[in-house]
Amino acid sequence: MRLIVLGCSGSGPGPMSPASGYLVEAGGTHLTLDLGNGTFGALQRHLDPWLLDAVAFSHLHPDHCADFTALTVFRRYHPFPAYDATQRPLPVHAPAAAPERFAAAYATSEADRAETDLCDVFTFHPLSGSAQIGDVTLRAGTVDHLVEAYGLRVEHGGRSLVYSGDTGPCTGLVELARGADVLLCEATWPHHDDAPAGVHLSGREAGEHAAAAGVSRLLITHVPAWFDGQEILAEAKEAFDGPVELVVPDGAYDI
Repeated sequence: MRLIVLGCSGSGPGPMSPASGYLVEAGGTHLTLDLGNGTFGALQRHLDPWLLDAVAFSHLHPDHCADFTALTVFRRYHPFPAYDATQRPLPVHAPAAAPERFAAAYATSEADRAETDLCDVFTFHPLSGSAQIGDVTLRAGTVDHLVEAYGLRVEHGGRSLVYSGDTGPCTGLVELARGADVLLCEATWPHHDDAPAGVHLSGREAGEHAAAAGVSRLLITHVPAWFDGQEILAEAKEAFDGPVELVVPDGAYDI
């Protein structure tokens, strides 16, 4: 199983990276975890989007899902007959509001909004429990954020990758990540005791969650352009004694 970083900038695209988005390759299966601003372009450097077996979304903030509209255009209007997406709708695993939210984002006007239906090229599946996608099992667990939000666990061939999505400190992430080979964890700001609850993790808190879950390796992501990733990485290393890295755009990580 391999993780490829399409974008890792927190809260929006930065000068050196798109926002959040990740490609997972496992056996013969390809799926994305989130598709934030700019990630669809990055995806095309690594995979023909037609070869995706599914897309999954941790939550519906734009920095994690805005490029779904670009994927929709690709699937609806690709000029080659071999890319007729109506013959192979793409599974979308996402929070329950995704069909309406994505239709609204894609609609050309407010009047057109109610008539926009994306089910010709996608099938929508609310995140709940587990789902089999080709060669992988996708598991979802609720985390603590400002909207309906999930951590995502991908399992294949005895290996496991857990993606935190966006979350404040919570036991849900620890339980989902229990014993995982890799935890891809957001760390949005340097640690400060007056941080608002239920929003994001600091570098130190990401390390603490990795240690509590007993994961083998921690990958730090979602650092906004206005913070120093090396400072946040140092915090995580102080709290977790296993391997820790700060991911980079187009970086590939074997699980």
